[in-house]
This record gives sequence, structure tokens and C-alpha cells, in this order.
Amino acid sequence: MNQIRRGALLSYFNLGINILIGLIYTPWMIKSIGQSDYGLYTLAMSLIGLLAFDFGLGNATTKFVCEYLAQGRQDKVDALLGMTFKIYLLLDLIILGIFLTIYIYLPLIYDGLSPSELAAFKTVFIITATFCLLSFPFITANGILTSYEKFVQLKSCDLFQRIFTVVTMAICLLCSYGLLSLVIVNSVAGILTTIIKLLVIKKDTPLKINFSFWSKTEFRKIVSFVIWISIIALAQRCIFNIAPSIMAFFANADVVAILGVAITIESYTYLFTNALGGMFLPRVSKIVANNDITEFNRLFIRVGRLEVYVCMFILIWYVVFGSNFITLWVGNTYSLAYYSALLFIIPAVIHIPHEIGMQYLIATNKVKSQAKIFTIMALINLILSFPLTKYYGVIGLSLSIFIAYIIRTISLDIYFHHKLHINILHFYYKSYIVQIIPFLAITICFYLINLIEIDGWTGLIIKSIVAALSYVELVFLFCTNKDEKELVRSLLRIKHN
Repeated sequence: MNQIRRGALLSYFNLGINILIGLIYTPWMIKSIGQSDYGLYTLAMSLIGLLAFDFGLGNATTKFVCEYLAQGRQDKVDALLGMTFKIYLLLDLIILGIFLTIYIYLPLIYDGLSPSELAAFKTVFIITATFCLLSFPFITANGILTSYEKFVQLKSCDLFQRIFTVVTMAICLLCSYGLLSLVIVNSVAGILTTIIKLLVIKKDTPLKINFSFWSKTEFRKIVSFVIWISIIALAQRCIFNIAPSIMAFFANADVVAILGVAITIESYTYLFTNALGGMFLPRVSKIVANNDITEFNRLFIRVGRLEVYVCMFILIWYVVFGSNFITLWVGNTYSLAYYSALLFIIPAVIHIPHEIGMQYLIATNKVKSQAKIFTIMALINLILSFPLTKYYGVIGLSLSIFIAYIIRTISLDIYFHHKLHINILHFYYKSYIVQIIPFLAITICFYLINLIEIDGWTGLIIKSIVAALSYVELVFLFCTNKDEKELVRSLLRIKHN
């Protein structure tokens, strides 16, 4: 549990660093390379993210490693990872073929880009695709560290990657090296971080990968799980990873840049609210092994309530202060990003507190039903995104994502309630309903704070600090129960020690 607590604290520290860096670095990067190149940068990152997913092997590896560790079978872990590594190498060759095909058809796919934008994008695509091919076989590093509950080491590696990336990029911008240098730095940082994670695994885990192992039985077991996980991963990438490409089909790189700002805000929101994501899979796996549904329901509500507190702070803060923040951060040109990001944040506030439920689906091998729900989500988004984007631009595209996400969460809740017998109504009552009045009061409090007549970054920072302190105090007094108050005190003791 100390690894989880310390890992969560380190996650929020990382996030604080990320937000601070983003506040300073992102507008500087946009100003240095220009709105068009920033749009190309967003487009390249999204396209590679869409294609270079791990086909579900990462989640499968984590799931089976946790399962075998719960059984005390380190030998099975060693054999499993040896076999999955060889599967990754085979998939790497398949991805190479996909990248080559896409490169040939880039002019047709991105008809909205000008000839000069397309030429620059081709170079960026080659660099990022090469990085993905080199790093792909080692995607399981995160899952291995999570399975062995090495959360502090994992989050420390993520912090190193972020700081190294930004510092090196800052040097490139000061030297006026431009877009290509930023893409190269991203790739180098990713490779270095992967190497460090592999060294941590060698040092801090008993893992001894058996590269000679191969079993048809184990292979079929993995494939039967991976097929559905792959569908889930692809469906998720049919949201934000495909969004810039849809936008580029109807508009130029400048408009894609606006969407990029909104997606950046959403990514910070997700990181902040999902700092505990994945940390409880080993514990959920143990609960499943013991067939203790009562303990699971208790954990679901306990963790869900904590995530609701974080999610509601982000939502309320963004509703009240978000528009002013975007104007100060990147300028009036990106004002539409406020409404776009809001349509992304609202579904996240509802869905992210379900994290333990999502991990339960993985631990109990119920991913087939999850895959069906996520496929429906992706299809709804694809069906709605083209007409809505054509007529309403960035807001239309954001609205299609909003609708798809809401339908996904409702469908998952129905499945939790009727098929897994999870008392989802009790979860909503404990996590949201009983706290409606305190959250409404906090929203009014934030609006009153926003009336303070201090302009610029100084005003926003002062108001945000006052709002945050007020939120913590009000939530602690009127929302938290006895166990949650004790958890806060224990975290403060860890920090003090």
C-alpha cells in the first residue's frame, strides 16, 4: 500500500511539473515554430498513436503477470514474457508494412494540407514512425513494473522523460532548430526512458525472461484475450488519435492546432484525474483470485469517491476559470478550444471514477463485452464526426466525441449492474448524489472568487490558489467520510516523514 500511496503522490507531483512546464512551454513552442507547424506536430503525434498501439499485448501481459504472481508462479511469468517478446517482434514487421503503405497515400489522406505542409509532415512522419518501430517491442516495460507494484520507479522514469524532453526541446527552440528537432527530441527521450525502465526491471524485480519458451496452449490463451483487448485499444484510438486527421480532411493545419490545444488540455485532465490508473490491478487480481465480491465493491466505491473529488475540482475550475486561462496561455486565436475541451472533460468526470470497474473487467477476463461497448463508441464517433465536423468545425468534432463517450459510460454501467452484479446505483449515490449540494456550493464559491479584480497571470494564479484551498477545506469538511479523513492524515504523515 505504501507503493500505491507514494506512487500516487509522485504521480501528482509529476503532473504538477507537467502543468507548470505546459503553461510555459506550449505557448512558447507555438510562437517559435508557428501555428501551422504546431498543427503538423499534433497531427503526426496523433497518427502514430493511432497506428502504433500494442494490439492489447501490454494489457494482456499485465493481466497474466498479475494473475501468475497472485499464484506465486514466477516461472510462468518468465516464460510468458519470453513468448510475448517474440510476438512483439513479429508485430513490429506488420506495423512497418502499415507505415510504408500510409506514407505512400499521405497526399490523399490529408487533402486539406498545403503542398509545403504536406512535405514537412512527410519528414515528421518518417522520424516518429522510426521511433515507434524501435520502441514497440519494449512496450511491456510499464506493465511489468505495474505488475510488480514498482509504482515509484515507474513514475520516476516518466518524470525523467518529461523533464529531459522539455529541457532539450527548450535548447532546440533557443537555437531556432524548428519542428524537426522537436520530433527528434521526443523520440530520443522515449528511447532513453525505455532503456532506464529495462534497467530498473533487471535490478528491482526477480524477472528472468525465458526467451526459449513457446507453448501453443499459452499462445492461444493470450490470443483469445488479446483479440478483444486489441479491439478496445483500436476503438479508443478512433477518438483522439483520429480526431486531428478528421479535422485535417476538412481544414488546414491552423484549425488542427486549435483542436491540438483542446486535446492537450484534455490530456492534462486525464493525467490529473487518473493518477491512480493501473495501480490497483494487482490488488483487484488478488480479490478476483479470492472471489471476494464484497471487498471489490468496497474498493470500487472507496477509490471512486477519491477520484470524484479530483475530477470535480478540475471540472469546476475549468468551467469558471478555463476561458481566461486559454486566452492568457495561447491567445484569443484559440478561444474555441475552451468549448472543445469542456466537451472532452465532462464525460471524463463521469467515467474516470469507474477505473476499478475497468480493472475488474480485465482481471475477470470480461474484455469481450468491454470490446463490444467500445466498438459501439468508436462507430458512433466516426458516424457523427464527419457531418458534424463538416458543418460545425472543431465544436462539431468535439460534440461527436462527447456523445460517443457518454454512450460508452452508460453502456458500461448497464453491464456492471446487470451482468457483474455490481451495485452501480449505490456507487453513483455514494460518489455523486450525496455530494451535489456541496459541489454546487463550491461552484458558487469559485464564481465569487473569480470576481476578484486582479487581471493577467497574477490574478489567475491567486484566484486558483484561493479556489484550490477553499475546495480542499470544503470537501474535507462536508464530503469526506471517516475513512477518507484518515487516509488524508496518513498521506500527510508519509509526506512529513
